[in-house]
Amino acid sequence: MIIYGPFVHSVSLSEIEYVHRGLLRINDEDGTITHIESPVEPADVEKLVQSNGWGGEVLRRLRRGQFLSPGFIDTHTHAPQYPNNGIGSQYELLDWLDNVTFPGEAKFKDVDYARKIYKEVVSRTLSLGTTTSCYYGTLYLESTKALADICAELHQRAFVGKCNMDSNCPPEYIEPSASASIEETRSLITHIQSLSPSPADALVRPIITPRFAISCSPELLRGLGELAKEEDTRATKVGGYKMAIQTHMGENAGEIAFTKQLFKDAKAEKPWDGTYAGVYDRFGLLGERTILAHCVHLEEKELQLLQSTKSGISHCPISNFHLRSGCARIAEALDRGIKVGLGSDCGGGNEAGILPQIRAAMNTSKMVGMYLPASSNPGSISQQTHLSLSNTFHMATLGGAALCGLQDVIGNFKKGKQFDALLVDLTGKRGPGVWWTAGEEGEEGDASWLESGFERFIFTGDDRSISNVWVRGKLVGGTDA
Repeated sequence: MIIYGPFVHSVSLSEIEYVHRGLLRINDEDGTITHIESPVEPADVEKLVQSNGWGGEVLRRLRRGQFLSPGFIDTHTHAPQYPNNGIGSQYELLDWLDNVTFPGEAKFKDVDYARKIYKEVVSRTLSLGTTTSCYYGTLYLESTKALADICAELHQRAFVGKCNMDSNCPPEYIEPSASASIEETRSLITHIQSLSPSPADALVRPIITPRFAISCSPELLRGLGELAKEEDTRATKVGGYKMAIQTHMGENAGEIAFTKQLFKDAKAEKPWDGTYAGVYDRFGLLGERTILAHCVHLEEKELQLLQSTKSGISHCPISNFHLRSGCARIAEALDRGIKVGLGSDCGGGNEAGILPQIRAAMNTSKMVGMYLPASSNPGSISQQTHLSLSNTFHMATLGGAALCGLQDVIGNFKKGKQFDALLVDLTGKRGPGVWWTAGEEGEEGDASWLESGFERFIFTGDDRSISNVWVRGKLVGGTDA
């Protein structure tokens, strides 16, 4: 497949590249980008195609008002919670779990019910432009296997984890022991690894998922840390990928206090530094493949620990508002080189997809900037009045890829990367909020519309403006799919 036309992508935390006349060639067999070139004049496209021997391949010329964007990466969401979207805003985190979330997740013991919901979740998130998703399942092994199967079937790139929960949970929704939880996690890992013939290039991958420290005994956290190390050793031998870990941290003041109380006397090889992050670190759960959701209330020692362990943050701004958790100071993390992606956190967050998270991340940073003094460090992100579009689009794409350990595979358009992409169309079936009139894209050769058109899509667009969604070069969604 060859695509000629405009594209927009992040090349760094501070830079978006707008390419008006670009040509990309995608290998139809493995979905990799084999050629990328710009600028290419319209009259030279056919000549370039023929000279490279691509004459028999499909050539698609984008019309004015259309452009390509990398697919969005949701680094934190709960597949079984989508039916609860919009419910429970009267609660804060711990009460919300007891009154809304745990009862809803308990229904997923029924595997047929789980398959029905999960198929809808994956198809809907693909239509919203989410080409990669980090999913929490439930504590039920078989229904979480079904989630992984559906991701593979519908061709969504995904990390799928079974929640580990052996403590401080309702009697009807809790695992019987730490050992049982670990063994079922092993079983899930084996199942997901069997879905791909090539371990190093698997589209769906397992991820170790201690729900949060409160729901896990010290024995369980210790065992999961050891399991992650075992899997990393195995991956080194067979040429696979390092095991990812996802959990929650520092979301809510009550949660933080309860966590510190629970683990103050826990025994581990490492001494405890008295922080929430220190709990995970003691049990070997922090590292370059660790995704920590929320991180709203981070202490200075925790920022230093995340930096030294190369752990990353999934910023979930809408959820943080919906459950009254607070405003995360993301600029501080970015200034320290900590990886940050965006997460929808459905159903703690009441809006699916990543477009709303981009907007909310910028608005959250504006609120933080109103109440906290700006950094005096010249050139720092914290010195800005708020996160920029370059910052937040990076978090939604290339930054999210880095958080997942996939920065060399997806996240932007580079030769050798896989084609996870969206075709945005501002002239077709757009939502009523996208203000775009005929001729606004200018005359042929006028490139000025692209930057403003991209900005309008980010701030006013939705799935109606996404015509096509590709994952690894395969068309998997969009209004015209």
